[in-house]
Amino acid sequence: MNDHKPLVRPQITVLSPDQIEQTHAYALKILSSVGVRVDSPSARRIFAASDGAILVEEERVLLAPGLVEWAIKSTPPTVDIYDRRGEFVFRLGEDRPRFGIGVTNLYYQDPATDQVSPFSRQHMAQSVRLGQALPQFDVISTIGILQDLPQSIADLYAVLEMIANTVKPLVILISDENLFIPALDLLEHLHGDLAARPFVIPYFNPVTPLILNEGTTDKMLAAIQRGLPLICSNYGMVGMSTPITPAGTLALLTAELLAGLTFCQLVREGTPVILGSLPAYFDMKSMVDYYDPLTFLLNLSCAEMMSYYKIPHAGTSGSGLGWGPDLPASGLLWMDHLTSCIGKVGLAPFVGGNLGSKAFSPATVVYANEVIEQARRFSAGFPLDDGNVALDEIALAGPGGHFLTSEMTLKLFREAHYVSQTFPRLSLEAWQEKNHPQAIQLLRERTVQLLAEAGPPPGQADLIARGEAFIQKIAARR
Repeated sequence: MNDHKPLVRPQITVLSPDQIEQTHAYALKILSSVGVRVDSPSARRIFAASDGAILVEEERVLLAPGLVEWAIKSTPPTVDIYDRRGEFVFRLGEDRPRFGIGVTNLYYQDPATDQVSPFSRQHMAQSVRLGQALPQFDVISTIGILQDLPQSIADLYAVLEMIANTVKPLVILISDENLFIPALDLLEHLHGDLAARPFVIPYFNPVTPLILNEGTTDKMLAAIQRGLPLICSNYGMVGMSTPITPAGTLALLTAELLAGLTFCQLVREGTPVILGSLPAYFDMKSMVDYYDPLTFLLNLSCAEMMSYYKIPHAGTSGSGLGWGPDLPASGLLWMDHLTSCIGKVGLAPFVGGNLGSKAFSPATVVYANEVIEQARRFSAGFPLDDGNVALDEIALAGPGGHFLTSEMTLKLFREAHYVSQTFPRLSLEAWQEKNHPQAIQLLRERTVQLLAEAGPPPGQADLIARGEAFIQKIAARR
């Protein structure tokens, strides 16, 4: 038996080295000749203080290629992420794809009926606990925007329910720009230093095309000053906010990401930044943005660009267009999760949205958990060597023999195949005997069960009490 065990491992590559270099050149050309609009006066001052940024007109900034290249080289190639307990969880940039549930849905889709209702604080607590219970999800992103509390404090209670109901890392999105710093204050009050072993990753979106809006740069500045890693991600709608061609969209979105990266490094050289795009298409007839196969191709292309830059990546999660945990939703989840696992995707943090990403579906999340597990098994491959080929067992069984009682079968049969926690393997006869069960009904029942069983982690009540008292003090000052 050989000690070395080479793996048969599926991989996908979409851009050639020449195409990567070409895309990079296009992005640099856009930044140096078209530039970006920078709305914040303080952000413009940061750019103006550098040697490679030229302020033209009142708000437009042109970025020299040398400055952008410096920013790329200044960015750490990996980001270590911890959980709330301070335990190391994963390393973006050198690790397998990671998945999370979310993001910022306005409604909650009941897993038993598919009926939607305004997203509430209770929905947030239940959904975060579900994400904590499902093993294939590595992070919890802001799942919804609370509709049952005043806007002036809703984001703070959302953050409170997130930190109190899971120990997993958090990706936070704050809808009210004025509450971003108070949200960080709340997290520090409950946890202490956020930067030492970061478990909180703020997520920011510039405005496509080519705008670093004031709210985004101000929040990025606050996150950087606290020593936090951050995600800078853009959302492009092909034919509306980006060119109608995939090539034009890739070049434009890459340029925007590099502009955001350059700003971060000018604020503090060495800031850990995670970059990625959420490319979608725009249907001019229905006025709906949607994912299609080219969306996932662009997602993989962006991931390969970030790999070329040696910058951690965050991309699409395949959610948004289902009407529930249905066929359209499952097709997109499979395409996204499988291609992510065999490509260079780093983080896919937004699983679970339906109906134009407006409604969070726990049942969709439970189904996605199974998809991710199978995609990870597929991408892991298998070893091909003398020990695994087992020529001695083949010789022992001989022609017409069997392997049911072989040494290797007895050792490995429990882990050799995938077993669904939701859908049993039924023969025709067993399916008929059980009165023709429907897969969707089994998924609904499993989801309802998981929601009922998913309890809070230790210390949840104390965190809630301390957090509520802190929020009340903030509200009293506003």
